[in-house]
Amino acid sequence: MTEPLPLDHGHLQKLVTADLVRPDHLLGAHPVTENGVEGVRFAVWAPAAQHVSVVGDFNGYNGYDNPMQRLEFGYWGVFVPSARKGQRYKFRVTGADGRTLDKSDPYGRFFEVRPATASIVWDSDYVWHDDTWMADRTQRFDRPVSVYEVHLPSWKKRDDGWFLNYRDLAHQLGEYVVYMGYTHVELLGVMEHPFDGSWGYQVTGYYAPSSRMGSPEDFKYFVDHLHGLGIGVLLDWVPGHFPTDEFALAKFDGGPLFEYADPRKGFHLDWNTYIFDYGRNEVVMFLIGSALTWLQDYHIDGLRVDAVASMLYLDFSRTEWVPNIHGGRENLEAIAFLKRLNEVVHHMAPGCMIVAEESTAFPGVTTPTPFGLGFDYKWAMGWMNDTLRYFEEDPLWRKYHHHALTFYNAYRTTENYVLAISHDEVVHLKKSMVMKMPGDWYAQRAGYRAFLAMMWATPGKKLLFMGQEFAQSTEWAYEDGLPWYMADQPDHRGVMNLVRRLNALYCQRPDWHTGDLKDEGLLWIDADATDESVYAFLRRDPGSAAWSLVVANLTPVFREQYPVGTPQGGDYRVLLSTDDGEYGGFGTQQSSLTASDEGWNSQTHSLRLNLPPNSVLVLEPVQPPAVSDRR
Repeated sequence: MTEPLPLDHGHLQKLVTADLVRPDHLLGAHPVTENGVEGVRFAVWAPAAQHVSVVGDFNGYNGYDNPMQRLEFGYWGVFVPSARKGQRYKFRVTGADGRTLDKSDPYGRFFEVRPATASIVWDSDYVWHDDTWMADRTQRFDRPVSVYEVHLPSWKKRDDGWFLNYRDLAHQLGEYVVYMGYTHVELLGVMEHPFDGSWGYQVTGYYAPSSRMGSPEDFKYFVDHLHGLGIGVLLDWVPGHFPTDEFALAKFDGGPLFEYADPRKGFHLDWNTYIFDYGRNEVVMFLIGSALTWLQDYHIDGLRVDAVASMLYLDFSRTEWVPNIHGGRENLEAIAFLKRLNEVVHHMAPGCMIVAEESTAFPGVTTPTPFGLGFDYKWAMGWMNDTLRYFEEDPLWRKYHHHALTFYNAYRTTENYVLAISHDEVVHLKKSMVMKMPGDWYAQRAGYRAFLAMMWATPGKKLLFMGQEFAQSTEWAYEDGLPWYMADQPDHRGVMNLVRRLNALYCQRPDWHTGDLKDEGLLWIDADATDESVYAFLRRDPGSAAWSLVVANLTPVFREQYPVGTPQGGDYRVLLSTDDGEYGGFGTQQSSLTASDEGWNSQTHSLRLNLPPNSVLVLEPVQPPAVSDRR
């Protein structure tokens, strides 16, 4: 429990000047004792409102019983002795336009289950058990990060079709994530939102976990339990836009308040949503306060910031737009906000990661401030698009697109990248991942196994959306639980076994993760075998001599005794073959793996490998390589 701050001049002024103070410690609903009397103190920002009162269970929603006092800087406040934790409430706001509307609390900590929209007075008394985890929560870029992206409302459901409670999810999801070998989960659909079909991306409760799956204490238990299992928890966070629902932030005091006044800046035509006014300090504080609430109060380990490109550009997906003061297309206020966000988060929640979903070539996304935006990671949208286009090609034509898979290496260290295959790739008739692959069902699974192996072997942190780890053949449907019956079928179970093995290699082998963000992490052996559609490269640990050899044959042609250069002679062992029977392949095995002294691919030695169709092989020398062998 955090003690609320007094609504005095000094603290209110800090909100106006965007000083380092948590706005939710002043605003919202806070159970307090004033002059020996227990009650709830309510406070809200509505500078243009003509009148504000608080209504709820404690006064029968009578707008005359508890009028709020106008304070400095456009804030309103009142102490209600009859109010208690667990009671519903709203702010009845008579706006500048003369209309009177009941508004949910922008700083509400708990809400009614949709379609009801009232806020609930809440005060958390949860006792955490993750002190060891929190003490060790430091950001190290050489650590493995393998993320399982999850939409909790549809990961699994109860037998009656309703949502599982956060506590049930903690045990079921936690056990599964440990089994699969992921290091983190990333949650979408957690912050309170009225419309299930928005997947949680049209947020109305920026300070509250969705009540669909339980209380704030239930959600804290979820995070606490996953931390106890050694799993980090990330959240999708949406500061780029908010919905037009009248009960929430939209035109909160009768006119534009949280949103830009000019619709050319303040309205998203694509999503039918409002855009936050990043030029108002109170709005900046509202958003940064939300981020800190999740990272500090809920012990969340990081945020993935949604739709950053839509924030950065004034002409994003629009023909009519307002240039900045220099005549450019960049939203300078949003850029300043993102820098401020990352500076404050890294200062007040050290060790947390902030990830940008940024789909353009905006420079310096992961460069520290003041020279860059200051994010820790950025989704590799270019890698995703290039790689998917390649694998969706008929193998007959892949030789004409060969360098779609090598181009990422030309820029991969310009930012700190996450290789993400997210929910966006498996909805809206895009097909599930396995069904994107060409050919019959066997070829599709072989191609998908090769895709996954290339993804995990390519430098960069990893993210895979739920269901894709067992080759879900249907598109994701938010209304339903995942088709878990598929995971019990051999064809799908094989892909699941492969993802487990890939996570184990990635997390346990330093050469597969310490060089994720470094040039030395990968050395191409053969990047130009276009006619054969074969790729060969080394994954390397920059801090030691350790390396492994990755060879991919991405056509349905068996290649016998194919020459591949290596930097070391002697015997080799297979760490992974996606054609292994355990993963659903034919189990093609090669009896002898000894490198000869014959140089190849500019290397001193070479192997003759039998390459199964649509497959990836990973090998390592039986004898550890000498330091002098690294080049």
